Amino acid sequence: MEGPYLSTVSATIQAAIAPVFLLAGIGAFLNVMVGRLARIVDRARDIEQLHPRSTGPEHDRHVWELRIIDRRISVINNAIFLCTASALAVCIVVALLFVSRLGNLHVGIWVAVAFIISMLLLMAGLVYFLIEVRISLKAIHIRKELLELDKT
Repeated sequence: MEGPYLSTVSATIQAAIAPVFLLAGIGAFLNVMVGRLARIVDRARDIEQLHPRSTGPEHDRHVWELRIIDRRISVINNAIFLCTASALAVCIVVALLFVSRLGNLHVGIWVAVAFIISMLLLMAGLVYFLIEVRISLKAIHIRKELLELDKT
């Protein structure tokens, strides 16, 4: 039984370089998203500690912010899920490249389909990330009484 030639393996590694760089990029996005999730959770814990002791408008503001935080957590979790699924699809692309080359199989259509799925998942994940950022920006309002506007 004859093994694969070094040139075959080398050519396959060269073909897999672009998807591997894509994996690194997705990893960077995931790092940012997980960081945002951690900050959201930290903020939720801070508000949860203040919530029982608050009354009146302050209590209403805490409830409002906790609802927004709950929504943000759901949206960023979706983004993380979709980007992780995209990374898995890229891994399938790389595996198919090797299986195809080493097994002399003609699975080019499956490689293309896996890559397209990967891009669609990544796009969906980035859309969810954008939605989460927009939600957070809409929620950030400094109360007028804290701004101490000059009344002259």
